[in-house]
This record gives sequence, C-alpha cells and structure tokens, in this order.
Amino acid sequence: MTTPPRGLRERKKQATREALREAALRLAMERGPDQVRVEDIAEAAGVSPRTYNNYFASREQAIVSAVTADREARIAAAVAARPAGVRLADAVTEAVVEQYTNTGEREHKALVLITAQAALRDAFLDSAAGIEPPLTAVIAERLDNAEAHTARVLAASVAAAVRIALEGWLRPAGKAEAAESFAAGGLVVPSGSLPDRLRMALAPLAPAFDAAEQRTQP
Repeated sequence: MTTPPRGLRERKKQATREALREAALRLAMERGPDQVRVEDIAEAAGVSPRTYNNYFASREQAIVSAVTADREARIAAAVAARPAGVRLADAVTEAVVEQYTNTGEREHKALVLITAQAALRDAFLDSAAGIEPPLTAVIAERLDNAEAHTARVLAASVAAAVRIALEGWLRPAGKAEAAESFAAGGLVVPSGSLPDRLRMALAPLAPAFDAAEQRTQP
C-alpha cells in the first residue's frame, strides 16, 4: 500500500480537525452542549469515535476549538508581519488584542454558549496555553535566535497574561455573586472591555520584552 505524501496527509488531518470542530459547535448550538456526545460529533463529521479521540480529548475541547481555531498561529503571524522597527512588546500586544476581539456574529454566538457552561469556560481558558509554541518561534526570530530560552519564557508569560485577562473578563473581580456563579457553573456575563483587560494584563511584560530586544542590539 502506497503511503500518501506528507503534504497530503497533513491536509487530510487538517480537514478532519476542521470537520470535527465545526460539527461539535453546530450540534452544541442546536441541542445544547450537554446533549452532544463524542459519538454524535464523530458521526456528523463522518469519522469514528476512535479517530475523534486522536484530535480532541473532550467534546468541550472540540466545541471551543471551533471558536479559537488557528488563533495561536494567527497571533504569531501577526507579530511576524509587524515591521522590524515596531517595539516587540507593542507588536505582541496588538496582535493578541486583534485576534481576540475581531470576532464575527458566529463567534459571538459561540462565546455566549461557552460562557454559559463551566466546562466550556474552562476549555476556553485552557486554550490560551496554545499561544506559547508558535509565539516562541516568532519571538526567537525577532531576537535573532540569540535568546531562545528568553523567547520561550516571554511567550509563556504572554499565554499566562491572556488567561488572566480572560478570567477577569468572565469573572468580574469584586462581585461575590458572579464569582459564586462562576464556580458553580452558572451563567456568567462577560464584563468590561476585553481589549482593555488584555492590554492591562500584558503591560507588566513590556520591560522584559524591551530588555530582551536591547540585548540583541549592537
């Protein structure tokens, strides 16, 4: 049996991943997340449950992936596309804000669904960790690959800052009732400006970005 070329295999994997996450979100919005099983998602996407498990660890992960799909790569690409003269801290901040806030009607409806269930909120928050690997590579390139360890630390810090901003957006500080509702899995209404929360969370990282850039300058 002939093995498909690597490029073809990767395209097939990507197509399967997209079919699964789109089916997951569609079924969740039609039936409600609690009424959707992994078997239902797999059947709707035309694959087996075993194949599903090769791509996603839970139904929540698949549903959230339909909203966050490729966001991590888009953030990294946006940073890479910024002119070299743009301060790295600014490039990262604007890329994150842009990718987290430029959402259409479909994404908005999906976010309403996500904020209504604790397991989906947790999966949404966990997805921020995916920022680290692609952003590490881009930061390292901007630092002329002379600060590989620093690039990873900075990227991981960005991911942590984004998660903190999202947590604050979903669970307003100082509101005991909202915090209790969040912990109990109740409905949470996003509060405040997400762009402002993201910028505030990322601001403390600016000195570290500046120092890393200065070390690479002649």
